[in-house]
Amino acid sequence: MKLEQLDGSTLLYGIVGDPISAVRSPEVFNAMFARQGVNAVLLPLHVPPNDIETAWAGLSTLRNLRGLVITMPYKARVLPLLSQIGKAGKLAGAVNAARRAPNGSWHGDMFDGQGFVAGLRAEGHDPAGWNVSLRGVGGAGSAIAIALAEAGVASLALDDRDQVRRDRLCRQLQQVFPNVRISTGARQIQADAVINATPLGMKATDPLPFDPAELPPESLVVDVVTKPDITALLQRALETGHKVHAGHHMHRGQARCVAEFFGYRLD
Repeated sequence: MKLEQLDGSTLLYGIVGDPISAVRSPEVFNAMFARQGVNAVLLPLHVPPNDIETAWAGLSTLRNLRGLVITMPYKARVLPLLSQIGKAGKLAGAVNAARRAPNGSWHGDMFDGQGFVAGLRAEGHDPAGWNVSLRGVGGAGSAIAIALAEAGVASLALDDRDQVRRDRLCRQLQQVFPNVRISTGARQIQADAVINATPLGMKATDPLPFDPAELPPESLVVDVVTKPDITALLQRALETGHKVHAGHHMHRGQARCVAEFFGYRLD
């Protein structure tokens, strides 16, 4: 749908986050709506850190708002604002999409992990049997850890500056996935993949979350940051001779899941 075709019947969707400049959901969903002739639009909504509850209350008064994509730093903070939370969202303690029920209540769930594994497999990377080092276990990182464990990785080393959050997730995963070796700390010996699921890389001034030069040469370096396609981390990994996997692969897989959650099929 072109902007000049918007009218009083247009359905609204949005993505809330801070910062918002690097998100890709408006590109993906608006292209889908246009191809399918759907009278809807998805808008970027930049919400300052202390205003998510106020913004959510205001957005909830819009009767033609049907769904929201949720990105950093709000994936966990919106949980108290939801009436229902899906299984993946409960386990991850975070959601990345919420849809409006006919009675006005909100139902949220987490699709980052499913999208991440789908993106790996689409590029020929099957994580079954892998030894993985995961940096960052916030909303997206927790979902990725869960999905990797479900996909049958052999081991998963978790690292996060919030050690309480890291240790809590480690205990949860050890209980739910006893066949996967779950540990804490930035272990990278014989790592098949090292994943950046921290926010580092969203800003040009950010330091690298880790130096690929310190990794085994066979390690796959993965970044979940979506813009630019080749982040500073991935550029450094290419310079050190490592294979890389960019964030847009995860986003494409995640977008398919979210589109289905909203009642559409991403072609």
